[in-house]
Amino acid sequence: MANERVKIADIAEEAGVSVATVSKVLNGRSDVSAATRSRVESALRRHRYERRRSRRHGEVGLIDLVVNELDSAWSTEVIRGAEEVCHQAGVGMVVSAVHGRSSATREWLDNLAARRSDGVILVVSELSPAQRARLDALGVPFVVVDPVGEVDPDVPAVGATNWAGGLSATEHLIGLGHTRIAHLGGPRDLLCSQARADGYRAAMDRARLTVPEGYLRHGRFTDRSGYEDAAALLDLGQPPTAIFAASDQQAFGVYEALRERSLRVPADVSVVGFDDVPVARWVSPPLTTVRQPIVEMAATAARLLLRLIDGDPADVLRVELATRLVVRESTVSS
Repeated sequence: MANERVKIADIAEEAGVSVATVSKVLNGRSDVSAATRSRVESALRRHRYERRRSRRHGEVGLIDLVVNELDSAWSTEVIRGAEEVCHQAGVGMVVSAVHGRSSATREWLDNLAARRSDGVILVVSELSPAQRARLDALGVPFVVVDPVGEVDPDVPAVGATNWAGGLSATEHLIGLGHTRIAHLGGPRDLLCSQARADGYRAAMDRARLTVPEGYLRHGRFTDRSGYEDAAALLDLGQPPTAIFAASDQQAFGVYEALRERSLRVPADVSVVGFDDVPVARWVSPPLTTVRQPIVEMAATAARLLLRLIDGDPADVLRVELATRLVVRESTVSS
């Protein structure tokens, strides 16, 4: 019988390697030397360590999906994509929302250990060194979707071409003849927000258009934030004729701010969003937006995680899926 008291940290100490290296050996990763792998596997055998993540054929496993918030269409699409893959694989899925609180992060880590989950998908989350060390110590593989900040090169991650999306959205508006184009960005500390804003700036620079003071704003990926920032833009002495919002939710808030002032989309102000959540095609007018393959991102992360759980080395650890502009009726020539 396996010695349940032996931890990966104990194996690492005996083999003279890091916890991360033991985790790599357990996950079947190829970036470990033959000598190191042999030393780790010998220690695992001596302690009769049980690879508790491995699923026998037909056995139902369990993974954790950790998101920051649940009250958005974006999160719903992420859950849908991951759940579909897990359902097909006969794997259960537990969803946790941390709401940006460190106490909630500690709680899901404790729960993860208690329910012996096989793996974790972290969505728009910051993977701190302490969190990674805890996951490594538990021997639990993980994949990050749309990481908040820079992650280590050996961390599996799935994202989208945010810079290219920001560029295409802005170039679309420039092509329609708009010169006064504002951007409502997401939180400054998110990589995706920075990339979308950089794409906007690049398009403006290419067209030799200036970005007036107050035209580039950073808020949250919510309709309330979009509403408040749009209201501030409309109070400027020379308001924009077009607004590129970093999320569809923000774009919906822009719609409301314009409606309250009896301004029409797109006759008075053209609006572009980002994400292409299902409701984007049903609002009035249907929203021109950058399609981020949210469902595909989550599904890709789930498939990658299941491979790691089953000990199959991943062909690639970094996946970036393409975005594309979807033109509907919220934009018109200036």
